[in-house]
Amino acid sequence: MENEIELMLRNAELRNELEPYLDEAVHVVDLDKLPTDQENAYLSSLLAWERAPALPIRDWFNPPLELESHTTMDDETIHYRVIYLLELLAEKNIHLEMTDHLSDRQLYCLIARDILPSREKMVQVAGNSLRWQCLDPLTDEESWLRYYATDEERAEWAEETGLKLPPKELPPFPRQLSAE
Repeated sequence: MENEIELMLRNAELRNELEPYLDEAVHVVDLDKLPTDQENAYLSSLLAWERAPALPIRDWFNPPLELESHTTMDDETIHYRVIYLLELLAEKNIHLEMTDHLSDRQLYCLIARDILPSREKMVQVAGNSLRWQCLDPLTDEESWLRYYATDEERAEWAEETGLKLPPKELPPFPRQLSAE
């Protein structure tokens, strides 16, 4: 473990490096209440974020990840490709959430059409991950209510809207995702 002097020197170094990027977002966390080692970890993650390139996710891979058209593959091939893609994405700390309402083909298309071309900050900090929701509760309320909403969320929605709830169901395509 680093001694206090080394921690303080590193803290000053990090603060100097962050100076050009400082804005009100840095003050979201009250740094005075953190031990110096935790403050340094936080400042290091801020610096990594600021310096990280925003790249299409496909370019996070070497060579860049290119997918063949879903129309050229049968269902079994698509199934194994989806498993492979989910593993590749997880290796880059990209974790998909709420996928169980999508067939393998639908998920493959979503990855190809929406996720891989999306420009995101490629931050390489231990413990950092990119979480991608494969269902937007605001644009697809019915699926969210049917498959993912808790009983409390469903009751709150019904009370707020005065509308009838769709039946609660198990999602048709359950997956065991590593960090979902």
